[in-house]
Amino acid sequence: MITAHGTAVRAAWAALGLALGLAGCSTPPKPAAQVPAPEPVVVAPPAPEPAPAPMPEFTGKVSLASNEREYRRDGAAHLYTLYADRIYRGKLPPLLQAVGVMRLTIGPQGELQRLEWMRAPDHVPHVKAEIERLVRAAAPFPAARRLGSVVYTDTWLWDKSGRFQLDTLTEGQLDRLPAAAAEPPKPKARKRTTVKAGARTAVAQSGLAADEPVQTPR
Repeated sequence: MITAHGTAVRAAWAALGLALGLAGCSTPPKPAAQVPAPEPVVVAPPAPEPAPAPMPEFTGKVSLASNEREYRRDGAAHLYTLYADRIYRGKLPPLLQAVGVMRLTIGPQGELQRLEWMRAPDHVPHVKAEIERLVRAAAPFPAARRLGSVVYTDTWLWDKSGRFQLDTLTEGQLDRLPAAAAEPPKPKARKRTTVKAGARTAVAQSGLAADEPVQTPR
């Protein structure tokens, strides 16, 4: 005789078997495809700018001028030293071949940064070109320690001999050409004195020449 308890037990076992059978027949679900995570973007820092090259130590002339006027004298002296054989010594003649006014810009290391004419000697192009050549070849100029860079103006006074003076250090200019050397005085002609007949004897006795001037008696 099957009791209610036994029936319940059988029903439980049957349900368990059915569940196991169904579990064995079913296909387990496929795992979801995994999307790879994006790689982090690494931003490189900007490269540092190269440090400016240090300025080479200046070993040339130095000017301690505190203004443009003082530096102008140092600049003129610099040119006079370089071109001693081209300087006109003494006062300039009243007529010059050329007069030119030039303005220069000098950098902190004495470098010539700019050359410009305020009044150019255009009527003598070869003189203009020669002055520019001399100025460029004279760089570096004295370095203005107190001013840094400096702009100054000077006047070139050019003689036809190819020599010059700068207005800053000029020795002046003659008002007129020197007078021509005076001609030596001509010898004065001797005056002939008329000798009376009575005096000729005295002349003869004295040994004087007949044409020698004598003092005649009155």
